Amino acid sequence: MELRHLRHFIALAEEGHFGRAAERVFVVQQALSSSIRRLEEEVGAELVDRSTRRVELTPAGHEFLSGARETLALAEQTLERTRRAARGEVGHLTVGFVGGLVFGGLPDIVRVFKERFPEVGVELRELSAHEQEAALRSGQISLGLLLLPVRDPGLEARPLWREPLVAALPASHPLAAHAELDIRDLRDEDFVFFPRHQRATYFDQVMRWCAEAGFTPHVVQEALEVPTLLSLVSAGVGIFLPISFFQGLGMSGVVYRPLAGAPLVDIVAVWPRGPQDALLSAFLDVASEVLGPVGQVPGPPQQSRLPGKRPDTTEQPQ
Repeated sequence: MELRHLRHFIALAEEGHFGRAAERVFVVQQALSSSIRRLEEEVGAELVDRSTRRVELTPAGHEFLSGARETLALAEQTLERTRRAARGEVGHLTVGFVGGLVFGGLPDIVRVFKERFPEVGVELRELSAHEQEAALRSGQISLGLLLLPVRDPGLEARPLWREPLVAALPASHPLAAHAELDIRDLRDEDFVFFPRHQRATYFDQVMRWCAEAGFTPHVVQEALEVPTLLSLVSAGVGIFLPISFFQGLGMSGVVYRPLAGAPLVDIVAVWPRGPQDALLSAFLDVASEVLGPVGQVPGPPQQSRLPGKRPDTTEQPQ
């Protein structure tokens, strides 16, 4: 049973005349008659009464008409949804992200994407970079948003935006009076930081930057999470060098100051190597549109941004 046969039957039922029905579906009358007879053969019953001048449906024909309309409508809806899915307009996208990105460009990207593609479900999962790479390999997420480097060679990466490191200081600290700091201003300060085993790339980048400035940071306290480290800053235990988007945490008693020449941290989108599906491409296109050609997200009013550019694929703090 073919969909065109159902269309022919519906046209005949509604027109009540073979000639007019044939014109409506753009076939010759003989072809329309053949379609109806083929349907009747498949059904095993007469669907139309041909004994009168106006074509009338038999009881079986009336029953068949209802089902034919439903079947054709469902088929057309399925075709349309399939075409829209191929264009990235419907479906489901699961996006992994490292936690701090909720204070960066991620909310704006998701908002614009949902406005543009309201029939696409977007699920966000907060995962570490390592967890995202594993989830991408297993198919648990469609796309990951993390910081360079990407260690899995089976993943593609596209740079999205860059964020500088900033200095997080106790609000009462004398250096808080400065609009901008130099890393050398911090040489005699106590620091709080992650343990190296947790964020080795980030740790090594900061240590290398400080070494180039002629000192080794005096780390007096370690903690695993950014909110904990910022709480230690608020308590006056030490200063911290977070990625700038963590200013969005709004920790009481902490002020942030830009650092001249601070390293820029690359935020990238990652996905399994291979052809991009339409949904993924649409999300990446929206991200590029929202972030603009420079790809650096405007910061809070108290932060002065350093000039940025699209990142390359060199290793950055993780």
